[in-house]
Amino acid sequence: MKKIGVGIIGASTRGWAALGHVPALRVLPDYELRAISTSRRESAEAAAKEFGVPAAFDDAADLIVYPDVELVVVSVKTPDHHRLASVALDAGKMVLLEWPLGSNTAQAADLAARAEAAGVRTVIGLQAGFSPVVRYVRDLIAEGYVGEVLATTLIGSGLAWGAEVPRAMAYTFDVAAGATPLTSSTMHALEAVNHVLGDFAGVSANLVRGRKEIRLTDGEGVIASNVADQVSVIGTLRSGAAVSVFYRGGSSRGGNMRWEINGTDGDLILSAPGPNGNLQVLDMTLEGGRGKDTTVAQITVPDRYFDPVPRTLTGPAHNVAQVYAAFARDVREGTNTVPDFAYALRRHHLADTITRASETGTAQVVV
Repeated sequence: MKKIGVGIIGASTRGWAALGHVPALRVLPDYELRAISTSRRESAEAAAKEFGVPAAFDDAADLIVYPDVELVVVSVKTPDHHRLASVALDAGKMVLLEWPLGSNTAQAADLAARAEAAGVRTVIGLQAGFSPVVRYVRDLIAEGYVGEVLATTLIGSGLAWGAEVPRAMAYTFDVAAGATPLTSSTMHALEAVNHVLGDFAGVSANLVRGRKEIRLTDGEGVIASNVADQVSVIGTLRSGAAVSVFYRGGSSRGGNMRWEINGTDGDLILSAPGPNGNLQVLDMTLEGGRGKDTTVAQITVPDRYFDPVPRTLTGPAHNVAQVYAAFARDVREGTNTVPDFAYALRRHHLADTITRASETGTAQVVV
């Protein structure tokens, strides 16, 4: 298969694309990064030079119609997702869009419908299920490592929603923008939980706005926050197992990511050090114990779960690279293993169900 030509919208030298997408594409032979765009000509040219990309644009529309670009990657703020992805779909290009799909479910539904009408492949950036350790845990569960799953508990930190923020990230404290601790950090974590243990049968929730005002780090002043920065989700999986997930805004001095799975004959624990608790970008450690074990011990993830991505590619880029690798196989073999816009719409509906559970104070059936 010839290389897939990629163009990244939002590929500044200091943004998420530089941390996640560019390193991922560099290690995969199926792709070639051919164009980038930013909002300013100077930053676009600087990024193109640093990344070794032949074409730079200060207008995303020019990147989208660039003939050498077959896959448009939209790596910008959530409020811009719908507009840019719509243009790319109308141009008949394949699209990889960061999660969330849109600022709200109506936008997500529109993009899913546009993708279906266009008949092009799409990818939503829900990479937690492609993490090697998450995939290995899924297989361990299926093979009976813990016996029958009784319960799972996950506690994490969203990091971005702390007491202070740079002005460029102020939009994340406005629920209308669509990038909140629930829609971002929590939904990424629930993607891993559901991937490993199955879907919810029902959920209850408590979404609490703990911080009312947020300090700006690049200038004096504060902004008002209307987002829930303390997110509690409890529920029951279709298997009957109990689920408890809590995400805090900011970080904790006592640890920021711990996921425990308990069964009738064993236990598994996934964790990561540091202030970041966003599961989808972490290099997590796996520990387990079963049978007559009295404690847990570290478990090494077999090499086969990393192929074809080099195990040496660590940090945020690794799971992104796993998504790209799976998508290349889909294109090559005609399969559909990577979550697309239709799948993303279903995850938006789950987030809405969680919100409704909190607003009504009653458990909700998940369909």
